[in-house]
Amino acid sequence: MISQAIYLGFVGPWQWIIIGLAILLLFGGKKLPELMKGLGTGIKEFKNATTEEEDSKDSDKTKKEDK
Repeated sequence: MISQAIYLGFVGPWQWIIIGLAILLLFGGKKLPELMKGLGTGIKEFKNATTEEEDSKDSDKTKKEDK
């Protein structure tokens, strides 16, 4: 079971801590909030774009059904 977890790439809590420390060392404490803000903005824009695409598909279906 453990060998299966290694091959599948499960990441445990200690690995997340090490990854977080590496990111903190690379970007520094002052740049990290700016980086996270940019990431959050990008995710928000992506969600808005996908919902707009779904809404336009739904409206196209209703227009075709009305004809």
